[in-house]
Amino acid sequence: MNPVFPDFGALISSLGVHPAVFWALVALTALWVVAAKGYALWHAARNYQRYWFIALLIINTFGILEIIYVAWFRKDKKEGHTQSLFNTPEGPVSSPSV
Repeated sequence: MNPVFPDFGALISSLGVHPAVFWALVALTALWVVAAKGYALWHAARNYQRYWFIALLIINTFGILEIIYVAWFRKDKKEGHTQSLFNTPEGPVSSPSV
């Protein structure tokens, strides 16, 4: 057995899980992580929470940190909608002329 490229089929089988089920779980986990991270990053960027955005972008926790942020730390949870550069009552804010 090559230590650099292990036999994943044998490893998965030794776990007692059918390889198709294992790869389906891996795919569902990856989909969940991307969805949770995207949703949390969107809220952090929209609310100008720079440090949360950086932490959420760098730290991978299978969606746990993202759920904590969305549930307890996003600004607009109870305060109503937060204004952003692209969502004002007057319409989109254009960039200043250079």
